[in-house]
Amino acid sequence: MELIIITGMSGSGKSYALDVFEDLGYYAMDNLAPALLPKFCEMALDAKSKNFDKVAVVVDLRSGEFFNSFFSSYEDLKGMNVKTRLLFLYADMETIVARYKELRRPHPMNSSIVKGYKFEEETLSKVKDNADFVIDTSGLSTKNLRTQLMAFVSYDEKDNFAIEVTSFGYKSGILMDADLVFDVRFLPNPFYIKELKDLNGKTEEVRNYVMKWDVTRTFIVKTIDLLEFLIPNYMAEQKRVLTIGIGCTGGFHRSVTIAEEIGRLLKEEYKSTYVTHRDMEKNLWKKR
Repeated sequence: MELIIITGMSGSGKSYALDVFEDLGYYAMDNLAPALLPKFCEMALDAKSKNFDKVAVVVDLRSGEFFNSFFSSYEDLKGMNVKTRLLFLYADMETIVARYKELRRPHPMNSSIVKGYKFEEETLSKVKDNADFVIDTSGLSTKNLRTQLMAFVSYDEKDNFAIEVTSFGYKSGILMDADLVFDVRFLPNPFYIKELKDLNGKTEEVRNYVMKWDVTRTFIVKTIDLLEFLIPNYMAEQKRVLTIGIGCTGGFHRSVTIAEEIGRLLKEEYKSTYVTHRDMEKNLWKKR
């Protein structure tokens, strides 16, 4: 039996994540009290039904004081014949506030969205630290979030390591949760080419422009060489996820192309590598 426990901040996308897992064939449950998890798994194992071979459950602070038993219940699961993985979703305060204001819904933890956010951030910090996979949904489109969830499902636990390569634009702020950040603003900028200005870095036209320069190809070679040295050392330190940020001015042209190329090369050796673009969708929306 495979069990995915989805938890994290209110408004971070847990319900959407549960829908994605349900689409992938998981038996899905929302807002289950932690104390009921071992009992449910015991019943599911006894049932010997294929309906419960794969289960995804959202467990969060909506269960109130019942959430206090989270870690004891989590430990109980380790003694059962259940392959358990913990997925934690969060977003920055600005994003959460904007989402609740757009939906015109109250925060489940407090009438003040900000106070509710701070309470959850503090209360869930230990859970986040113990998660097998952490996703920051700030600025992510549902498409990009789905991509990361798919990567989580195919996550290879033999090497217990996953790599996220994310492009971003410095004008929208640095990628705060990145382990490594590479600044590619020194590369020739397609923004100043009339035919390329409105095309993103995933298009063939922009990619050909960015990749045609010697300085670009040299940067790729040297960066991959550095990462090939660093990654085994991160793995030796029991690190589970490595986040690599690639930044340019707007996060629309150069960083997107470079992130795609670095992700492609890393995936040849590390299959749990995925690429996301924090600001590309934002820039596309502005151009409409």
